[in-house]
Amino acid sequence: GCMAQDLVISLKTPFSDMWVGSNSWFEALFVYPLAQALNFLAPYTGVLMAIILVTIFVKLLTFGLTVKSTVATQKMQTLQPELNKIQQKYAGLTDNESKMKMSTEMNDLYKKHNINPFGSIATLFIQFPVIIAMYQAVQHAVVVKEGALFGYALSNSPQKAITDGQWFVVVIFVLMGVSQFVSMKLPTWLNKARAKKQPIRLGEKQTKAPNTDMMMYTSMVMILFFAFTWPTAMSLYWMVSSIGQIIQTYYIQKAYIEKE
Repeated sequence: GCMAQDLVISLKTPFSDMWVGSNSWFEALFVYPLAQALNFLAPYTGVLMAIILVTIFVKLLTFGLTVKSTVATQKMQTLQPELNKIQQKYAGLTDNESKMKMSTEMNDLYKKHNINPFGSIATLFIQFPVIIAMYQAVQHAVVVKEGALFGYALSNSPQKAITDGQWFVVVIFVLMGVSQFVSMKLPTWLNKARAKKQPIRLGEKQTKAPNTDMMMYTSMVMILFFAFTWPTAMSLYWMVSSIGQIIQTYYIQKAYIEKE
């Protein structure tokens, strides 16, 4: 069920409270531990640092789960020119035999580079509940509810910060947008840089699947839209998260992909 908006999770809130009443197992198992981690750290580190540390911890936790699918996603982008060649070869052919041949060739290409094309979808499935859990934790943890950054409440949204003339919140929001964009575009940029090092065989055009760009920009716009109206604490979470993503992408590129 949905959490009561006025619910405050403090260190005194027992776990059993989360199981009973209107709360669900999701809140008990995901939101509660994150909120308590924030509550526990904040007195020592300050709210800002608590959000950063919990975000890094979550990133490390999901890194193990997503490393395979991230490698798959980055390899998919590397293979894009070859996939496009296969698609061009069968362009305009709509009969079933051609369709079968095309998908067989594509699957062979995936197998050759041992990629699971659904790998990247798995990453989304893992990351989505985490984002929701963090959003709820940030809304209900007492330290964030009562916490402030430079004397301005973190529970306020960037939208409200503009009316209140709190420009440092707007700066956080903008930085979050920039780091989010870079984290999304980085795999493509790394692949372009690598393609430059490897001379392109004659007659091969470097093309990219347009639909991946479309998906990227759509999710980018959605994140900016949500972050604008959600508590500022969420912008901080997303900012740290995307900086973590940039480091992770770079690390995977160096440690896994370039070695192959």
